Amino acid sequence: MMRRATQRRNAMKKLMLALTAAALIAAPSIGAPCKDPKTKRFIACPPAAAAPAGDTYKDKTGKCHWSAGPKKGKFAPCPK
Repeated sequence: MMRRATQRRNAMKKLMLALTAAALIAAPSIGAPCKDPKTKRFIACPPAAAAPAGDTYKDKTGKCHWSAGPKKGKFAPCPK
């Protein structure tokens, strides 16, 4: 009886290991380098878009904050 339970437990472990391995292989890599759509070669990634200047304000100490959106009130990069 104990042998059957151990066999089931080992089978479940193997199944979970196989599913985990398949998920890791199928998932796209995070932070993948940029590729050119036509030639499929790796290229330099374009720079990140700067925050719009109208969405921030400066407080009395000179630090910039978001004025709207989900980050409202949190620190923001000051426009130049």
